Amino acid sequence: MKVHVDQQRCQGHTLCAMIAPQSFELSDIDGHSSPLGEAVPSDQQEQVREAVHSCPERAITLAE
Repeated sequence: MKVHVDQQRCQGHTLCAMIAPQSFELSDIDGHSSPLGEAVPSDQQEQVREAVHSCPERAITLAE
């Protein structure tokens, strides 16, 4: 599974990093999120899926 954050849609709500802190990092400048790696380790996939569904801007997408 691969994760992507659309930087144009991300508004820095930080929910993804709260739900899946091992998969997302936040910018010190604007709080926008970025994945720590494109490929999501199997032990983090459930949290990343929850982060995708929790994003109010729908800025996070997954690909198998």
